[in-house]
Amino acid sequence: MKKDKPKYKQIIDAAVVVIAENGYHHAQVSKIAKQAGVADGTIYLYFKNKEDILISLFEEKMGQFVHSIRNKMVESENTIEQLEVLIRSHFQMLAEDHHLAIVTQLELRQSNKDIRLKINKVLKEYLLLVDEVLHNGVKTGLLSQDLDIRLARQMVFGTIDEVATTWVINDQKYDITKLAPGIHSLIVNGLSK
Repeated sequence: MKKDKPKYKQIIDAAVVVIAENGYHHAQVSKIAKQAGVADGTIYLYFKNKEDILISLFEEKMGQFVHSIRNKMVESENTIEQLEVLIRSHFQMLAEDHHLAIVTQLELRQSNKDIRLKINKVLKEYLLLVDEVLHNGVKTGLLSQDLDIRLARQMVFGTIDEVATTWVINDQKYDITKLAPGIHSLIVNGLSK
């Protein structure tokens, strides 16, 4: 399977840097190949085109992220702690990779409709994780019994996403991870009984 090959990861990591530094529309496949240290033609052994690289990049990084959050949540005792892990982990992932933050918060949004639809499919796994946490919170009585899960998911994701986008737009000048406790408190207080 292509995703197990080291060059695939090299190309994905290079694409993050090139897209962040040049913008998606100016990120030429040749620049990605040069950043990855591979021949231009090698890119096409792994990807159909630049659009496929962008979608694969998001799929790979989001998949790793959701897997990582799930592992961290196992140690959490309840929904309130799981929401804290989710928020903190989201901000920490972006803080640890300046280029990935730019790509996920800005460049993916500037892509065409077809790309956005494919990215939404990838994002679904993350949103399902939020749903699980919220359902568990209602079931255990930590969150309001009449909570509209769909609306609550939009609120949780939308808040995290907007804070992250604002941070990227402001050139990542402050430590976004320090905002996690305040965001967590606002969300939990809004969702609790």
